[in-house]
Amino acid sequence: MIPGEDKIRQIIQGYHVSFSGKVYGDENNDHDVLMDVFGLLPAVKREHRQYWGRELGMCWQRIVTELFRANVKNFKPGYREGEDELCDLIAKRDALDTKYRIGSGDAGTLKKFRQYGERLTNLGFRPVMLILRDDNLPDALSACRAGGWTVLTGSATFQYIRTATKVDVQQWLLSLKEEFHVSR
Repeated sequence: MIPGEDKIRQIIQGYHVSFSGKVYGDENNDHDVLMDVFGLLPAVKREHRQYWGRELGMCWQRIVTELFRANVKNFKPGYREGEDELCDLIAKRDALDTKYRIGSGDAGTLKKFRQYGERLTNLGFRPVMLILRDDNLPDALSACRAGGWTVLTGSATFQYIRTATKVDVQQWLLSLKEEFHVSR
């Protein structure tokens, strides 16, 4: 059992119940570890991208936050300024923002990435973006980097988490496939 496992299992169980109730009647056939945990097929995900992107993104954020809360001594919740949450969590001097995938290239989103990274840097943090997937919009990644974010995707994200928490979250999530696989 890993530290924080009970809480993370509760998070995954909640999403499992939600996903089990979703039923949906050819481009990207890529999958990722969260899709594997829930047995979510790319074709089903494509039918309702916005829903799945939002839900998998929040699931990823909650998993990462709980891993850091349970395993990193200098954990702090995300940094807020008024209504804006500049990052999801803080670990030591790293201001971490989690993303399942960055697929939005609208001007407002790109501006926000730049501004939040610059603000966090000015506050003395090192902004780090932990993105689960590798198939992100290049312009969005460039905007993050222009704002001072260290952008990690895919295996680099998992390595960062493993180094910081001492938990191989990718392998651990894959070990849950049979338990949380959504039957169709």
